[in-house]
Amino acid sequence: MAAAGVAIGFLGAGNMATALAKGWLQAGLAAAERLSASDPLPAARAAFGQETHGFTSGDNRAVVERSDLVVLAVKPQHMAAALADIKPAVQAKHLVVSIAAGITLAQLASGLGSDRRIIRVMPNTPCLVGASASAYAAGPAATDDDVRLVDRLLNSVGKAMAVPEKLLDAVTGLSGSGPAYVAVLIEALSDGGVRMGLPRDVANLLATQTVFGSAKMLLDRGVSAAALKDMVASPGGTTIAGLHALERGGLRAALMDAVQAATVRSAELGK
Repeated sequence: MAAAGVAIGFLGAGNMATALAKGWLQAGLAAAERLSASDPLPAARAAFGQETHGFTSGDNRAVVERSDLVVLAVKPQHMAAALADIKPAVQAKHLVVSIAAGITLAQLASGLGSDRRIIRVMPNTPCLVGASASAYAAGPAATDDDVRLVDRLLNSVGKAMAVPEKLLDAVTGLSGSGPAYVAVLIEALSDGGVRMGLPRDVANLLATQTVFGSAKMLLDRGVSAAALKDMVASPGGTTIAGLHALERGGLRAALMDAVQAATVRSAELGK
């Protein structure tokens, strides 16, 4: 089945569900009349409907019954109740995709049935601008066609790859939470510019474009981050002085600790 012909329903109409829905609409892989979402919060339903023009409801089962592909976008702590609610409505025709941090394939299969077709995914919010970094792991009942469909959907809004499920918590800690780390980095760079006398709007633009351009160079040229760093840092120059300050401040260790902490928290959410 062509991706645009798949009826897609979201359980949970929050930021990530809306970002994925909008990304798939923009990529031409979903149609508004075949999109739906459920959420207990009227404001979340209204926002999803306004952004996607899809159907919304407070009834999870109503969304499942309208859908071929069901995206579980509820908070991890609400997953058990959501699975119990929709289990009677999930049929052999349904492909179930979970984007909940920490919830394992085994837990999903326990809640829905071991014969259900399930794929666990960790996307991130840049899917809204076609620049997501995603990873996924398929359950034993998922078919090759299921995997190809999910891979196509995720790669339409960025880059996606299959990984062993045991690595998905680390994916959550790195790319799932990573946009927040990068936002803090950009904010700090901008603050540094303001401290040195730049107007805020100039500092914001320079910091944001610098991060964007650096990432684009790494992706487009296929060079390593270390190689780019060495390319910029000339002997005895300004950049190496700045890098020395970053080392004194423990930037590398702080970022590594952030990935570790988020990975550990992802695993905790699944327990």
